[in-house]
Amino acid sequence: MTYFITGGTGFIGQRLITRLAVRGEPIHLLVRPASAKRFERLRAACGAAGRLLIPIEGDLGAERLAVAASERERLRGRIGHFFHLGALYDLGAQTAPLEQANVLGTRNALALAQELGVGCFHHMSSIAVAGRYPGAFTEEMFEEVGDLSHPYFRTKHEAEALVRGTCRSPWRIYRPGMVVGDSSTGIMDKIDGPYYFFKIIQRVRDTLPRWIPLFGLEGGHINLVPVDFVATALDHLAHLPGEDRRCFHLTDPLDRRIGAVLNVLADAAHAPRMTLRLEPALIETLTSLTGATHGALQPLRRMLAQLLDDLGVPAPVLDLLDYPTAFPAGRATELLARADIRVPPLEEYAWRLWDYWERQLDPDRPGRQRLAETVRGKTVLVTGGSAGIGRATALRLAAAGAKVLVVARDPIKLEAAVAAIRAMGGEAAAYACDLTDAEACTALISRLLTEQGQIDVLINNAGRSIRRAIEHTYDRLHDYERLMRINYLAAVRITLGLLPTMAARGSGHIISISSIGVLSNAARFAAYNASKAALEAFTRCAAAEYRERGVRFTVINLPLVRTGMVAPTHLYRRVPLLSPEQAADLVCEAVVRRPVRLATPLGRLAQFVETLAPELNRAVMSESYRLFPESEAAGGAAGAEESLPSEAAAFAALLHGLRR
Repeated sequence: MTYFITGGTGFIGQRLITRLAVRGEPIHLLVRPASAKRFERLRAACGAAGRLLIPIEGDLGAERLAVAASERERLRGRIGHFFHLGALYDLGAQTAPLEQANVLGTRNALALAQELGVGCFHHMSSIAVAGRYPGAFTEEMFEEVGDLSHPYFRTKHEAEALVRGTCRSPWRIYRPGMVVGDSSTGIMDKIDGPYYFFKIIQRVRDTLPRWIPLFGLEGGHINLVPVDFVATALDHLAHLPGEDRRCFHLTDPLDRRIGAVLNVLADAAHAPRMTLRLEPALIETLTSLTGATHGALQPLRRMLAQLLDDLGVPAPVLDLLDYPTAFPAGRATELLARADIRVPPLEEYAWRLWDYWERQLDPDRPGRQRLAETVRGKTVLVTGGSAGIGRATALRLAAAGAKVLVVARDPIKLEAAVAAIRAMGGEAAAYACDLTDAEACTALISRLLTEQGQIDVLINNAGRSIRRAIEHTYDRLHDYERLMRINYLAAVRITLGLLPTMAARGSGHIISISSIGVLSNAARFAAYNASKAALEAFTRCAAAEYRERGVRFTVINLPLVRTGMVAPTHLYRRVPLLSPEQAADLVCEAVVRRPVRLATPLGRLAQFVETLAPELNRAVMSESYRLFPESEAAGGAAGAEESLPSEAAAFAALLHGLRR
């Protein structure tokens, strides 16, 4: 007897096949032409047993799966086990493709199985067939369903009904819980189900210290099972004698609530836990809002939809937060236990799921490939691009395939930067301009739009800094005016000049380089921080006004970077600072992710302390004011900064350890 499998190149199917291949019988796989390469990789992964894999060209959506008549004749009476795994497993999918794959695909598979006279039809169903059943849904239950309005739930229920009502061969049905990655490796093929909440956990982790207790939701039931358990259980149960016309729950016998599962994942991510979890009644309000039609609720619906979109969470997934159904697996658990097959505890493998997601599936993961995908063929304007952070960023973007336009005041340095880009094969153009000159800035914008047509990304990097205590600026109002002209007004002029064309075409990204000092209110930087705070305020307002027009805004709060701007302060020579290349990494990360704000862990900690305990932050900043003296150039005593006190060095080293 041989095997026939639909969905064999899928996530569960691949792992089932590696187990079936050990049995030494031929395995026929339904393979679409588009999946031919995946089949070859699967065959290679099976090693010597790969010779048992036989591809059968076909299509789930066609009558009798579009298997050729000659193949049907050859296979008639020879298939002992027909595994129907082919389906669309996606909570966020639209109704039409779900019906096509799950319902029509099952009908076509049953028709082929009947013609072939198979020994047993094995149908991979889902716990979704229960709908929103209020209580425990057992292996013996089917008709006693709850709400099936979700298209995924409904199509899985209809598919199982076809098997129960029309299959003339012996059949067995398997209902796995939410399938997650491999418990040994963490490998997962896509973001679905609980993975939609990984991004929320990551953002909380990146924003708050781990020891902060959080409010959360107890939530409804959630049943997770690793893919390796599902494949092992399916292989074992399918070959047991005397179990036809039964349904088996491939579920975790430990009933868990969403809040508890999120805490396990938070532990795996080293994120704060939800120590106080509220009942799921609050979720009903959220889910009702997503379906609300009253005009007064439309703005709230748009805000909720935008929040979900920012987090990559499909709106239907909210239904899971108060899911009312538990899935005991009495018969399956008993049979599997005899073979020592059990669901591993989530606490033992959650870290593997998280590690794999963060390295391979996180849509915001940094990397050269992601940067190239984002900027290849795009035009990026970098102000202050002839030196320091701007030059390092321009080089990185050009190497990734962007056309880089570099703006700077010094023509010689500007041409040198462009020459360096061209020498490595990048595309760049130089635009010399004093951005503090309003007329020159206007002319620059006109020239840019005439010569380049459009700018896809603007990086407002040009700026300068003055490190000087307020007491030394009583008669130096021009310090504040100079910084406002370059750090604020120049950036706003360029932004206002390019915004109309970005808004007209419905796309664009404007990045403004700010400072960690805005988050921490760093002493001796009052003039500098004020100019950057003004730029941040403008950016936040613009982000709200242009979101619906497709233009995104990002603020990057950089710590001190070792550039010519900090050179006058000699003590910085003995303090660990970011390199321009490290700062460029952050800028490129912002280009890829397009976050509202991007800061180092030290910056996020400073923001958190300033919000939660502002007096503590004043004490820390006051201590730094005392430890790090004024430079001679700024009005300090001669030689005051030449020797860095040991306590100041220790303080600087601590902060260095908290940076990215």
